[in-house]
Amino acid sequence: MYLGHILLGCPTVAIDPDVATTVLPSGLRVTTVALPHLHTTTVAAFLKVGSRFESPEDNGLSHFTEHMLFRGTDAYPTSLALNTAIERLGGTLHAETGRDYTLFQTSFEPALVDQGLALYGELLGRPKFGDIELERALILEEINEDYDESDVEINADDIARGLMFDDHPLGQRIIGPRGNVERFTDADVRRHFARFYGTENAILCVAGPVKHAEIVASAERHLTAWPRGQAATAEPARLLEGGPRWKHVTDSGAQTSISLLLRGIPELDPMYMPFVALLRCLDDGMSTRLHYQLCDQKGLAYSINAGIEPLADAALLEVTGATANAKVPTLVGELLALLGGLREGGVTEADLAKARTRYRYELLASLDDASAMAGWFGGVALYYTPPSLAQRLAQIDAVTVADVTEVARRVIHRDNLVVAVVGALSRARQGELRQVIRDWA
Repeated sequence: MYLGHILLGCPTVAIDPDVATTVLPSGLRVTTVALPHLHTTTVAAFLKVGSRFESPEDNGLSHFTEHMLFRGTDAYPTSLALNTAIERLGGTLHAETGRDYTLFQTSFEPALVDQGLALYGELLGRPKFGDIELERALILEEINEDYDESDVEINADDIARGLMFDDHPLGQRIIGPRGNVERFTDADVRRHFARFYGTENAILCVAGPVKHAEIVASAERHLTAWPRGQAATAEPARLLEGGPRWKHVTDSGAQTSISLLLRGIPELDPMYMPFVALLRCLDDGMSTRLHYQLCDQKGLAYSINAGIEPLADAALLEVTGATANAKVPTLVGELLALLGGLREGGVTEADLAKARTRYRYELLASLDDASAMAGWFGGVALYYTPPSLAQRLAQIDAVTVADVTEVARRVIHRDNLVVAVVGALSRARQGELRQVIRDWA
């Protein structure tokens, strides 16, 4: 249970919800986040499986298996029967596979959560894995979005991560290469499911107007068929060496996509919250540097965004956008100059005060979002104990301008830089871009 107090204006008020966890005899961790002010409940199953746990030969198999879990169960033998059963309860089954986690999530009225958990027991305890050729065809269509007609990869985000992590599993594409998807068999899916999708690697988090004892009793009734599996371990993330790295991939069209990565500060590092503040000084609304300087004032892009991708033992500061092909060298040059300014002490007390206020607002807003609370107290717990909300607010309030500058100097430097661009750049433009990246100090 996480309990804390913060000062909001005048009085001291409790902010953290009641959080409780019980470990079932099967090994499944059941966590509840009590949000009595809400009117819906989110059920989320987080599993420690994804592309960072895959060999090159199995790359894409987690994503493939996630898709196959929609293809029916013992009690609901087709995808139509399974989805109809869920949607009759009002919700829609959402699933996603990431690099270091997989999520199955649905929201229900509180009175229907028990029936919803019974469906989760079917989904994760009695899957049929039917219609593999139909699912293969769908995934191959999904892959086509990231490749051109010559089968050249054109997804700038994935290209950038491949440059950042080399041959480490974190550099692999979540969906995997086409050749793997074309040859995965029923036996591969069942092997991967038995290895990773069990209770040893899972947390069930239920957030909303719930009572912990009732959720635990429901889970004990309905999730007994969920196999235990084997605890997953991942190869530690490696540091980038030999930066800056950059790659251009030719693609037709009037715009070029850009993905710029810098290796960031992991969540367990004491300087993570100054890193969050740095990100918010760069991009947190239309008045911050990224949008105002590059879009509003210089017209170099219609939209450009920055964010943090937190992984268990690493983090990325990512800037993504698109612009006219002719503007690419100028946009990248201006972006690198902007980042350099943050590193050289460009963050002000006013910047930091705004970042704190907006962080506080978004954290408080997350208390009105059962899905956000399930992610905070369920998903994070796959790897480490989640911080309380009060702890995070105290930490952001303690960040100083000097802290942000120190983090900027740790993160924003040429040895830490990766740039991927996908578009129709002439040789001259490629040369200009190469020079901009090489000259950045």
